[in-house]
Amino acid sequence: MSAVTRTAPAPRPAGGIGKSVRDSLVIARRNLIRMSRIPEMVLFGLIQPVMFVVLFTYVFGGSIQVGGSLSSQDYREFLMAGIFAQTVTFATAGAGAGIADDMHKGLIDRFRSLPMARGAVLTGRTVADLVQTALTLVVLALVALLIGWRTHENFGKILAGFALLLLLGYAFSWIGALIGLSVRTPEAATSGGLIWLFPLTFISNAFVDSNNLPTFFRHIAEWNPFSTTVQACRELFGNLPPGFKTPDAWPMQHPVLASVLWSILILVVFRTLAVRKYRSAAA
Repeated sequence: MSAVTRTAPAPRPAGGIGKSVRDSLVIARRNLIRMSRIPEMVLFGLIQPVMFVVLFTYVFGGSIQVGGSLSSQDYREFLMAGIFAQTVTFATAGAGAGIADDMHKGLIDRFRSLPMARGAVLTGRTVADLVQTALTLVVLALVALLIGWRTHENFGKILAGFALLLLLGYAFSWIGALIGLSVRTPEAATSGGLIWLFPLTFISNAFVDSNNLPTFFRHIAEWNPFSTTVQACRELFGNLPPGFKTPDAWPMQHPVLASVLWSILILVVFRTLAVRKYRSAAA
């Protein structure tokens, strides 16, 4: 009697969600490898926030009143949450430029020929940008510690603060993805990714006490999703200066919850728009 040969069952094909996750991780790995081969991308991404830290700390520190204090140390601690938030949002321009570059070189057309989830190209790109942003935050935090920035809350709250920053950065990266898909060249994506960020970050509480702004700009700053995350981080880091008066606007009174809600809303809306744009652009 001949022996029965048993063969291993063929692996089941991944379902819709599993396939999308797998494909997204492959694209993310591809982008991370590319970033590692172009170290100047990471280096230039670090230089700008470090320059902001040094300039605002040593040029404006001691001359800007926050709360009731003119102390340079109080301003240094007040400032850092704003610099962290600015860093993660400015990464939006890089995400848009990268996607526009892939479109311009025809790489997206190559991905179209592969049996992969359509949204994986964008998800993988934004995940890779999130990893780069996290590394930038680590280096920036070390620089901040060297110049005297300190936190005054427990480790869990500090981690929660950085998690909110990364959530905001990831949500904004989808805005960059939409911009990158909507323009013709990487140069246009870079310009388009930065031009709207300047009013967003400067009409906020990032660098000055929003209570000192003119009434019209103060209301904008208090409902700005960027300001909300900055305020949440200041509370979680314990960086609110003595005598600081929290504005009465709801996002400022409940900044952690408001920050999560703003980030999720931005993420859902712009991911939907970006994936729809990608499908029409790659059709």
